[in-house]
Amino acid sequence: MQEFYYQSTRGGGKRAAAAEAIISGIAGDGGLYVPSRIPKLDITLEDLLPLDYRGRAYHVMKPFLPDYTEAELTACIQGAYGEKFSVPGIAPLTKRAGTLFLELFHGPTLAFKDMALTLLPYLLSTALRKEGVDREVVILTATSGDTGKAALEGFAGIPGTRVIVFYPEQGVSAMQKRQMVTQEGDNTHVIGIEGNFDDAQGGVKEIFADAGLASRMDRRGYRFSSANSINVGRLIPQVAYYFHAYLQACAAGDISLGDPVVFVVPTGNFGNILAGFYAKMMGLPVGTLLCAANENRVLADFFATGVYDRRRELLTTMSPSMDILVSSNLERLLYQASGRDGEAVTRLMDELSREGRYRIPPLTAANLKDFAAGHASDEEAGAAILRVFREAGYVMDPHTAVAYSVWQKYRKEWREDTPAIILSTASPYKFARDVMTSLGLPTGEEDFTLLKNLSTCSGTPVPEALKALEKLPVRHRARCTRGEMREAVERILWG
Repeated sequence: MQEFYYQSTRGGGKRAAAAEAIISGIAGDGGLYVPSRIPKLDITLEDLLPLDYRGRAYHVMKPFLPDYTEAELTACIQGAYGEKFSVPGIAPLTKRAGTLFLELFHGPTLAFKDMALTLLPYLLSTALRKEGVDREVVILTATSGDTGKAALEGFAGIPGTRVIVFYPEQGVSAMQKRQMVTQEGDNTHVIGIEGNFDDAQGGVKEIFADAGLASRMDRRGYRFSSANSINVGRLIPQVAYYFHAYLQACAAGDISLGDPVVFVVPTGNFGNILAGFYAKMMGLPVGTLLCAANENRVLADFFATGVYDRRRELLTTMSPSMDILVSSNLERLLYQASGRDGEAVTRLMDELSREGRYRIPPLTAANLKDFAAGHASDEEAGAAILRVFREAGYVMDPHTAVAYSVWQKYRKEWREDTPAIILSTASPYKFARDVMTSLGLPTGEEDFTLLKNLSTCSGTPVPEALKALEKLPVRHRARCTRGEMREAVERILWG
Protein backbone atom coordinates (compact mmCIF):
# COMPACT_ATOMS: atom_id res chain seq x y z
CA MET A 1 0.00 0.00 0.00
CA GLN A 2 1.26 3.48 -0.89
CA GLU A 3 2.67 5.38 2.08
CA PHE A 4 0.46 8.16 3.43
CA TYR A 5 1.89 11.23 5.17
CA TYR A 6 1.65 15.03 5.32
CA GLN A 7 4.02 17.45 3.64
CA SER A 8 4.37 21.20 3.20
CA THR A 9 2.79 23.08 0.32
CA ARG A 10 6.17 24.78 -0.11
CA GLY A 11 8.16 21.60 -0.56
CA GLY A 12 10.42 21.91 2.49
CA GLY A 13 10.33 20.44 5.95
CA LYS A 14 10.03 16.85 6.97
CA ARG A 15 7.23 14.42 6.23
CA ALA A 16 4.81 14.16 9.11
CA ALA A 17 2.21 11.69 10.29
CA ALA A 18 -1.26 13.07 10.83
CA ALA A 19 -0.76 13.40 14.60
CA GLU A 20 2.43 15.46 14.20
CA ALA A 21 0.86 17.66 11.51
CA ILE A 22 -2.09 18.39 13.82
CA ILE A 23 0.18 19.23 16.74
CA SER A 24 2.41 21.52 14.66
CA GLY A 25 -0.41 23.35 12.94
CA ILE A 26 1.91 24.82 10.31
CA ALA A 27 4.90 23.31 8.50
CA GLY A 28 8.44 24.25 9.44
CA ASP A 29 9.04 26.16 6.20
CA GLY A 30 5.93 28.30 6.67
CA GLY A 31 3.79 26.26 4.31
CA LEU A 32 0.60 24.38 5.09
CA TYR A 33 0.41 20.66 5.61
CA VAL A 34 -1.33 18.71 2.86
CA PRO A 35 -1.82 14.95 2.51
CA SER A 36 0.61 13.15 0.24
CA ARG A 37 -2.44 12.10 -1.76
CA ILE A 38 -6.19 12.53 -1.45
CA PRO A 39 -7.44 9.08 -0.41
CA LYS A 40 -10.51 7.38 -1.78
CA LEU A 41 -13.33 6.23 0.46
CA ASP A 42 -13.04 2.66 1.71
CA ILE A 43 -16.83 2.35 1.69
CA THR A 44 -19.50 2.98 -0.95
CA LEU A 45 -21.96 5.86 -0.81
CA GLU A 46 -24.73 3.29 -0.65
CA ASP A 47 -23.20 1.79 2.49
CA LEU A 48 -22.81 5.26 4.02
CA LEU A 49 -26.49 6.05 3.44
CA PRO A 50 -27.94 4.38 6.59
CA LEU A 51 -25.27 5.78 8.93
CA ASP A 52 -25.68 8.83 11.16
CA TYR A 53 -23.32 11.82 11.14
CA ARG A 54 -20.83 10.15 13.45
CA GLY A 55 -20.62 7.03 11.32
CA ARG A 56 -20.22 8.99 8.11
CA ALA A 57 -17.58 11.23 9.67
CA TYR A 58 -15.57 8.21 10.80
CA HIS A 59 -15.40 6.69 7.32
CA VAL A 60 -14.59 10.01 5.64
CA MET A 61 -11.84 11.00 8.07
CA LYS A 62 -10.22 7.63 8.72
CA PRO A 63 -8.24 7.53 5.43
CA PHE A 64 -6.74 10.93 6.30
CA LEU A 65 -5.75 9.80 9.83
CA PRO A 66 -4.18 6.35 9.37
CA ASP A 67 -2.05 6.65 12.52
CA TYR A 68 -5.17 6.99 14.69
CA THR A 69 -6.56 3.63 15.77
CA GLU A 70 -10.21 2.80 15.23
CA ALA A 71 -10.82 3.16 18.96
CA GLU A 72 -9.03 6.52 19.12
CA LEU A 73 -10.86 8.09 16.20
CA THR A 74 -14.21 6.70 17.31
CA ALA A 75 -13.71 8.15 20.80
CA CYS A 76 -12.83 11.55 19.31
CA ILE A 77 -15.93 11.60 17.11
CA GLN A 78 -18.28 10.39 19.84
CA GLY A 79 -16.92 13.00 22.23
CA ALA A 80 -17.28 15.86 19.77
CA TYR A 81 -20.62 15.20 18.10
CA GLY A 82 -22.97 14.67 21.00
CA GLU A 83 -24.87 16.90 23.37
CA LYS A 84 -22.85 19.97 22.33
CA PHE A 85 -25.14 20.15 19.28
CA SER A 86 -28.76 21.26 19.63
CA VAL A 87 -30.15 18.90 16.99
CA PRO A 88 -29.69 15.11 16.73
CA GLY A 89 -28.67 15.25 13.08
CA ILE A 90 -25.73 17.60 13.87
CA ALA A 91 -25.96 19.30 10.45
CA PRO A 92 -29.49 18.97 9.02
CA LEU A 93 -30.42 19.63 5.42
CA THR A 94 -33.56 21.71 4.99
CA LYS A 95 -35.45 22.74 1.86
CA ARG A 96 -36.84 26.27 1.81
CA ALA A 97 -37.92 28.50 -1.06
CA GLY A 98 -37.08 25.62 -3.43
CA THR A 99 -33.47 25.61 -2.20
CA LEU A 100 -31.50 23.10 -0.13
CA PHE A 101 -29.63 24.58 2.84
CA LEU A 102 -27.10 22.62 4.88
CA GLU A 103 -27.42 24.11 8.36
CA LEU A 104 -23.98 24.07 9.96
CA PHE A 105 -24.83 26.34 12.89
CA HIS A 106 -26.35 24.06 15.51
CA GLY A 107 -23.17 23.72 17.57
CA PRO A 108 -22.20 25.52 20.77
CA THR A 109 -21.11 28.78 19.11
CA LEU A 110 -23.77 28.82 16.35
CA ALA A 111 -21.35 28.78 13.41
CA PHE A 112 -19.95 26.20 11.00
CA LYS A 113 -16.56 26.39 12.72
CA ASP A 114 -18.04 24.17 15.45
CA MET A 115 -18.16 21.28 12.99
CA ALA A 116 -14.36 21.02 13.22
CA LEU A 117 -13.50 22.86 16.40
CA THR A 118 -15.53 20.59 18.66
CA LEU A 119 -13.43 17.73 17.27
CA LEU A 120 -9.98 19.35 17.05
CA PRO A 121 -9.32 19.33 20.84
CA TYR A 122 -9.97 15.58 20.88
CA LEU A 123 -7.73 15.00 17.87
CA LEU A 124 -5.00 17.16 19.39
CA SER A 125 -5.16 15.58 22.85
CA THR A 126 -4.95 12.13 21.26
CA ALA A 127 -2.04 13.25 19.09
CA LEU A 128 -0.13 14.60 22.10
CA ARG A 129 -0.43 11.23 23.84
CA LYS A 130 0.55 9.34 20.72
CA GLU A 131 3.61 11.50 20.11
CA GLY A 132 4.64 11.61 23.77
CA VAL A 133 4.60 15.41 23.84
CA ASP A 134 5.02 16.70 27.39
CA ARG A 135 5.00 20.41 26.56
CA GLU A 136 2.09 22.77 27.01
CA VAL A 137 0.51 23.49 23.63
CA VAL A 138 -0.34 27.12 22.94
CA ILE A 139 -3.22 27.40 20.47
CA LEU A 140 -2.60 30.67 18.64
CA THR A 141 -5.47 31.82 16.44
CA ALA A 142 -6.66 34.81 14.43
CA THR A 143 -10.37 35.19 13.85
CA SER A 144 -12.69 37.16 11.61
CA GLY A 145 -15.48 36.43 14.07
CA ASP A 146 -16.45 32.78 14.39
CA THR A 147 -13.23 30.76 14.64
CA GLY A 148 -12.23 32.62 17.81
CA LYS A 149 -15.25 31.69 19.88
CA ALA A 150 -15.30 28.14 18.52
CA ALA A 151 -11.62 27.68 19.43
CA LEU A 152 -12.12 29.19 22.88
CA GLU A 153 -15.13 26.99 23.54
CA GLY A 154 -13.40 23.88 22.24
CA PHE A 155 -10.16 24.26 24.22
CA ALA A 156 -11.44 25.90 27.41
CA GLY A 157 -10.34 23.77 30.34
CA ILE A 158 -8.46 21.23 28.19
CA PRO A 159 -5.39 20.16 30.23
CA GLY A 160 -2.02 20.94 28.71
CA THR A 161 -3.29 23.71 26.44
CA ARG A 162 -3.68 27.46 26.36
CA VAL A 163 -5.63 29.29 23.68
CA ILE A 164 -4.87 32.85 22.57
CA VAL A 165 -7.27 34.52 20.13
CA PHE A 166 -6.65 37.77 18.26
CA TYR A 167 -9.65 39.48 16.66
CA PRO A 168 -10.12 42.79 14.79
CA GLU A 169 -11.68 45.17 17.32
CA GLN A 170 -13.92 46.83 14.72
CA GLY A 171 -14.32 43.86 12.36
CA VAL A 172 -16.76 41.50 14.11
CA SER A 173 -20.44 41.68 14.96
CA ALA A 174 -21.60 42.72 18.42
CA MET A 175 -22.66 39.17 19.25
CA GLN A 176 -19.44 37.64 17.94
CA LYS A 177 -17.44 40.02 20.15
CA ARG A 178 -19.66 39.38 23.15
CA GLN A 179 -19.21 35.62 22.72
CA MET A 180 -15.43 35.98 22.87
CA VAL A 181 -14.91 38.56 25.59
CA THR A 182 -17.16 36.70 28.04
CA GLN A 183 -15.40 33.36 27.52
CA GLU A 184 -14.69 31.47 30.71
CA GLY A 185 -11.68 29.25 31.35
CA ASP A 186 -8.34 30.06 32.99
CA ASN A 187 -6.48 28.86 29.89
CA THR A 188 -8.31 31.27 27.52
CA HIS A 189 -7.04 34.66 26.37
CA VAL A 190 -8.73 37.09 23.97
CA ILE A 191 -7.05 40.18 22.51
CA GLY A 192 -8.60 42.80 20.24
CA ILE A 193 -6.26 44.38 17.71
CA GLU A 194 -6.27 47.75 16.00
CA GLY A 195 -6.66 46.63 12.42
CA ASN A 196 -8.52 44.08 10.31
CA PHE A 197 -8.51 40.30 10.07
CA ASP A 198 -5.62 40.27 7.61
CA ASP A 199 -3.56 42.16 10.21
CA ALA A 200 -4.48 39.57 12.84
CA GLN A 201 -3.80 36.62 10.53
CA GLY A 202 -0.55 38.12 9.27
CA GLY A 203 0.63 38.78 12.81
CA VAL A 204 -0.11 35.20 13.86
CA LYS A 205 1.82 33.82 10.89
CA GLU A 206 4.78 36.06 11.79
CA ILE A 207 4.72 34.73 15.36
CA PHE A 208 4.72 31.14 14.06
CA ALA A 209 7.72 31.97 11.88
CA ASP A 210 9.70 33.66 14.68
CA ALA A 211 12.58 31.23 15.33
CA GLY A 212 13.81 33.19 18.35
CA LEU A 213 10.40 33.03 20.02
CA ALA A 214 10.11 29.33 19.22
CA SER A 215 13.47 28.73 20.89
CA ARG A 216 12.44 30.65 24.01
CA MET A 217 9.17 28.74 24.15
CA ASP A 218 10.99 25.43 23.81
CA ARG A 219 13.25 26.26 26.76
CA ARG A 220 10.21 27.14 28.87
CA GLY A 221 8.22 24.04 27.92
CA TYR A 222 5.76 25.43 25.35
CA ARG A 223 5.04 24.82 21.68
CA PHE A 224 2.63 26.50 19.28
CA SER A 225 -0.27 25.02 17.37
CA SER A 226 -3.23 26.59 15.60
CA ALA A 227 -7.00 26.29 15.55
CA ASN A 228 -7.27 28.22 12.29
CA SER A 229 -7.98 26.25 9.15
CA ILE A 230 -4.25 26.39 8.39
CA ASN A 231 -4.24 23.38 10.76
CA VAL A 232 -5.08 20.26 8.81
CA GLY A 233 -6.92 19.03 11.90
CA ARG A 234 -9.45 21.77 11.20
CA LEU A 235 -9.73 21.03 7.50
CA ILE A 236 -10.24 17.24 7.48
CA PRO A 237 -13.37 17.19 9.70
CA GLN A 238 -15.03 19.64 7.31
CA VAL A 239 -14.85 17.14 4.46
CA ALA A 240 -17.35 14.95 6.29
CA TYR A 241 -20.30 17.31 6.14
CA TYR A 242 -20.20 17.44 2.34
CA PHE A 243 -20.89 13.71 2.29
CA HIS A 244 -23.52 14.17 4.99
CA ALA A 245 -25.31 16.85 2.95
CA TYR A 246 -25.28 14.78 -0.20
CA LEU A 247 -26.57 11.65 1.51
CA GLN A 248 -29.37 13.59 3.21
CA ALA A 249 -30.44 14.93 -0.19
CA CYS A 250 -30.51 11.35 -1.48
CA ALA A 251 -32.52 10.12 1.49
CA ALA A 252 -35.06 12.92 1.02
CA GLY A 253 -35.48 12.12 -2.67
CA ASP A 254 -34.12 15.46 -3.86
CA ILE A 255 -31.44 13.67 -5.87
CA SER A 256 -30.62 10.08 -6.77
CA LEU A 257 -27.45 8.38 -5.58
CA GLY A 258 -24.74 9.20 -8.10
CA ASP A 259 -26.30 12.43 -9.37
CA PRO A 260 -24.02 15.49 -9.31
CA VAL A 261 -24.77 18.50 -7.13
CA VAL A 262 -23.49 22.06 -7.00
CA PHE A 263 -22.19 23.19 -3.60
CA VAL A 264 -22.49 26.92 -2.99
CA VAL A 265 -20.08 28.04 -0.29
CA PRO A 266 -19.71 31.48 1.30
CA THR A 267 -16.00 31.72 1.92
CA GLY A 268 -13.27 34.13 2.92
CA ASN A 269 -10.26 32.08 4.03
CA PHE A 270 -11.10 29.29 1.54
CA GLY A 271 -10.96 26.40 4.00
CA ASN A 272 -14.66 25.55 3.85
CA ILE A 273 -14.83 25.23 0.08
CA LEU A 274 -11.44 23.48 -0.08
CA ALA A 275 -12.95 20.72 2.07
CA GLY A 276 -15.60 20.33 -0.63
CA PHE A 277 -12.85 19.96 -3.23
CA TYR A 278 -11.26 17.21 -1.14
CA ALA A 279 -14.68 15.52 -0.89
CA LYS A 280 -14.96 15.56 -4.68
CA MET A 281 -11.47 14.08 -5.05
CA MET A 282 -12.48 11.35 -2.61
CA GLY A 283 -15.33 10.36 -4.91
CA LEU A 284 -18.34 12.48 -3.92
CA PRO A 285 -20.41 13.35 -7.04
CA VAL A 286 -19.81 17.10 -6.94
CA GLY A 287 -20.46 19.11 -10.08
CA THR A 288 -19.32 22.68 -9.49
CA LEU A 289 -17.97 24.23 -6.32
CA LEU A 290 -19.36 27.77 -6.41
CA CYS A 291 -17.24 30.18 -4.38
CA ALA A 292 -19.44 32.99 -3.03
CA ALA A 293 -17.61 36.18 -2.02
CA ASN A 294 -18.93 39.37 -0.52
CA GLU A 295 -17.84 42.87 -1.57
CA ASN A 296 -14.26 41.92 -0.71
CA ARG A 297 -14.24 40.03 -3.97
CA VAL A 298 -10.59 38.99 -4.11
CA LEU A 299 -11.48 35.30 -4.58
CA ALA A 300 -14.16 35.98 -7.19
CA ASP A 301 -11.68 38.10 -9.13
CA PHE A 302 -9.03 35.40 -8.85
CA PHE A 303 -11.21 32.71 -10.39
CA ALA A 304 -12.29 35.10 -13.14
CA THR A 305 -8.80 36.32 -14.08
CA GLY A 306 -6.16 33.99 -12.64
CA VAL A 307 -4.73 36.99 -10.77
CA TYR A 308 -4.79 37.15 -6.99
CA ASP A 309 -4.51 40.79 -5.94
CA ARG A 310 -4.85 41.89 -2.33
CA ARG A 311 -3.89 45.49 -3.14
CA ARG A 312 -7.29 46.95 -2.37
CA GLU A 313 -9.15 48.39 0.57
CA LEU A 314 -10.61 45.81 2.92
CA LEU A 315 -14.27 46.69 3.22
CA THR A 316 -16.28 46.17 6.38
CA THR A 317 -19.49 44.36 5.43
CA MET A 318 -22.42 42.75 7.20
CA SER A 319 -20.79 39.35 6.51
CA PRO A 320 -17.64 39.97 8.60
CA SER A 321 -16.33 36.39 8.60
CA MET A 322 -15.67 36.90 4.88
CA ASP A 323 -13.95 40.28 5.23
CA ILE A 324 -10.58 38.84 4.21
CA LEU A 325 -8.08 39.72 1.49
CA VAL A 326 -5.46 37.00 2.11
CA SER A 327 -7.16 33.61 1.83
CA SER A 328 -4.70 31.23 3.46
CA ASN A 329 -6.19 27.93 2.28
CA LEU A 330 -5.99 28.92 -1.36
CA GLU A 331 -2.33 27.91 -1.04
CA ARG A 332 -3.43 24.28 -0.64
CA LEU A 333 -5.50 24.47 -3.81
CA LEU A 334 -2.60 26.02 -5.72
CA TYR A 335 -0.38 23.17 -4.59
CA GLN A 336 -2.81 20.63 -6.02
CA ALA A 337 -3.50 22.61 -9.21
CA SER A 338 0.22 23.13 -9.91
CA GLY A 339 0.88 19.40 -9.91
CA ARG A 340 1.99 19.44 -6.27
CA ASP A 341 4.90 21.73 -7.10
CA GLY A 342 6.17 23.20 -3.82
CA GLU A 343 8.69 25.46 -5.51
CA ALA A 344 5.98 27.00 -7.69
CA VAL A 345 3.78 27.63 -4.67
CA THR A 346 6.70 29.20 -2.81
CA ARG A 347 7.30 31.60 -5.70
CA LEU A 348 3.63 32.63 -5.73
CA MET A 349 3.51 33.16 -1.96
CA ASP A 350 6.74 35.16 -2.05
CA GLU A 351 5.32 37.29 -4.84
CA LEU A 352 2.14 37.88 -2.84
CA SER A 353 4.17 38.91 0.20
CA ARG A 354 6.52 41.12 -1.79
CA GLU A 355 4.21 42.68 -4.38
CA GLY A 356 0.71 42.04 -3.08
CA ARG A 357 -0.35 40.03 -6.10
CA TYR A 358 0.47 37.06 -8.30
CA ARG A 359 -0.73 35.53 -11.57
CA ILE A 360 -0.99 31.75 -11.85
CA PRO A 361 0.39 30.00 -14.96
CA PRO A 362 -2.11 28.83 -17.63
CA LEU A 363 -1.62 25.15 -16.77
CA THR A 364 -2.45 25.81 -13.12
CA ALA A 365 -5.49 27.85 -14.12
CA ALA A 366 -6.69 24.99 -16.32
CA ASN A 367 -6.75 22.73 -13.26
CA LEU A 368 -9.29 24.94 -11.47
CA LYS A 369 -12.19 23.82 -13.67
CA ASP A 370 -14.07 22.39 -10.67
CA PHE A 371 -14.64 25.92 -9.37
CA ALA A 372 -16.78 28.88 -10.32
CA ALA A 373 -17.15 32.11 -8.38
CA GLY A 374 -19.26 35.18 -7.91
CA HIS A 375 -19.84 37.95 -5.41
CA ALA A 376 -22.73 39.78 -3.80
CA SER A 377 -22.94 43.23 -2.29
CA ASP A 378 -24.47 44.00 1.09
CA GLU A 379 -27.49 45.35 -0.76
CA GLU A 380 -27.89 42.11 -2.72
CA ALA A 381 -27.42 39.97 0.38
CA GLY A 382 -29.99 42.04 2.25
CA ALA A 383 -32.45 41.65 -0.61
CA ALA A 384 -31.87 37.88 -0.52
CA ILE A 385 -32.65 37.77 3.21
CA LEU A 386 -35.92 39.59 2.60
CA ARG A 387 -36.86 37.50 -0.45
CA VAL A 388 -36.39 34.12 1.23
CA PHE A 389 -38.19 35.28 4.36
CA ARG A 390 -41.17 36.47 2.33
CA GLU A 391 -41.27 33.30 0.25
CA ALA A 392 -40.66 30.72 2.97
CA GLY A 393 -40.56 32.38 6.38
CA TYR A 394 -36.91 31.28 6.59
CA VAL A 395 -34.27 33.65 7.97
CA MET A 396 -30.74 33.47 6.56
CA ASP A 397 -27.71 35.05 8.13
CA PRO A 398 -25.75 37.52 5.94
CA HIS A 399 -23.07 34.98 4.94
CA THR A 400 -25.66 32.46 3.78
CA ALA A 401 -27.46 35.28 1.99
CA VAL A 402 -24.29 36.07 0.03
CA ALA A 403 -24.20 32.44 -1.12
CA TYR A 404 -27.90 32.45 -2.02
CA SER A 405 -27.53 35.67 -4.03
CA VAL A 406 -24.46 34.37 -5.89
CA TRP A 407 -26.27 31.12 -6.67
CA GLN A 408 -29.31 32.93 -8.09
CA LYS A 409 -27.11 35.01 -10.37
CA TYR A 410 -25.00 32.03 -11.42
CA ARG A 411 -27.91 29.74 -12.28
CA LYS A 412 -29.50 32.48 -14.36
CA GLU A 413 -26.32 33.42 -16.22
CA TRP A 414 -25.21 29.84 -16.89
CA ARG A 415 -28.70 28.31 -17.09
CA GLU A 416 -27.56 25.82 -14.48
CA ASP A 417 -30.19 23.21 -13.65
CA THR A 418 -28.03 20.89 -11.51
CA PRO A 419 -29.43 20.67 -7.96
CA ALA A 420 -27.57 22.89 -5.51
CA ILE A 421 -26.85 22.75 -1.80
CA ILE A 422 -26.08 26.06 -0.09
CA LEU A 423 -23.88 25.87 2.98
CA SER A 424 -25.57 27.90 5.71
CA THR A 425 -22.67 28.87 7.91
CA ALA A 426 -24.08 30.82 10.87
CA SER A 427 -27.22 31.49 12.87
CA PRO A 428 -29.01 34.70 11.87
CA TYR A 429 -29.19 35.57 15.57
CA LYS A 430 -25.44 36.28 15.57
CA PHE A 431 -26.14 39.13 13.14
CA ALA A 432 -29.58 40.21 14.35
CA ARG A 433 -29.14 43.92 13.65
CA ASP A 434 -28.21 43.45 9.99
CA VAL A 435 -30.87 40.77 9.52
CA MET A 436 -33.57 43.00 11.02
CA THR A 437 -32.44 45.89 8.83
CA SER A 438 -32.67 43.64 5.77
CA LEU A 439 -36.21 42.66 6.77
CA GLY A 440 -37.19 46.32 7.06
CA LEU A 441 -37.81 46.06 10.80
CA PRO A 442 -36.80 48.54 13.55
CA THR A 443 -33.25 48.24 14.88
CA GLY A 444 -33.14 51.02 17.47
CA GLU A 445 -33.14 48.68 20.46
CA GLU A 446 -30.09 47.26 22.23
CA ASP A 447 -28.64 43.97 21.02
CA PHE A 448 -30.44 41.54 23.32
CA THR A 449 -33.81 43.15 22.67
CA LEU A 450 -33.13 42.70 18.96
CA LEU A 451 -32.69 38.97 19.53
CA LYS A 452 -36.14 38.80 21.07
CA ASN A 453 -37.64 40.85 18.23
CA LEU A 454 -36.07 38.58 15.63
CA SER A 455 -37.48 35.59 17.49
CA THR A 456 -40.95 37.10 17.40
CA CYS A 457 -40.91 37.85 13.68
CA SER A 458 -39.31 34.55 12.65
CA GLY A 459 -41.20 32.27 15.01
CA THR A 460 -37.96 30.61 16.14
CA PRO A 461 -36.45 30.61 19.64
CA VAL A 462 -33.43 32.69 20.56
CA PRO A 463 -30.53 30.22 20.90
CA GLU A 464 -29.74 29.50 24.52
CA ALA A 465 -26.04 30.19 23.94
CA LEU A 466 -26.82 33.81 23.05
CA LYS A 467 -29.47 34.38 25.70
CA ALA A 468 -26.95 33.43 28.36
CA LEU A 469 -24.47 36.09 27.17
CA GLU A 470 -26.58 38.93 28.53
CA LYS A 471 -25.74 38.03 32.12
CA LEU A 472 -22.12 36.98 31.64
CA PRO A 473 -19.40 39.43 32.74
CA VAL A 474 -16.74 40.68 30.34
CA ARG A 475 -13.53 38.81 31.22
CA HIS A 476 -11.19 39.82 28.38
CA ARG A 477 -10.35 43.47 27.77
CA ALA A 478 -6.81 43.30 26.33
CA ARG A 479 -5.97 45.37 23.23
CA CYS A 480 -2.86 45.76 21.10
CA THR A 481 -1.59 46.74 17.67
CA ARG A 482 -0.31 44.24 15.11
CA GLY A 483 3.24 45.16 16.03
CA GLU A 484 2.56 44.35 19.68
CA MET A 485 1.10 40.86 19.13
CA ARG A 486 4.30 38.95 19.88
CA GLU A 487 4.85 40.89 23.11
CA ALA A 488 1.24 40.19 24.08
CA VAL A 489 1.81 36.45 23.65
CA GLU A 490 5.03 36.58 25.70
CA ARG A 491 3.28 38.45 28.54
CA ILE A 492 0.61 35.75 28.68
CA LEU A 493 3.12 32.91 28.70
CA TRP A 494 5.80 34.18 31.07
CA GLY A 495 4.81 37.63 32.26
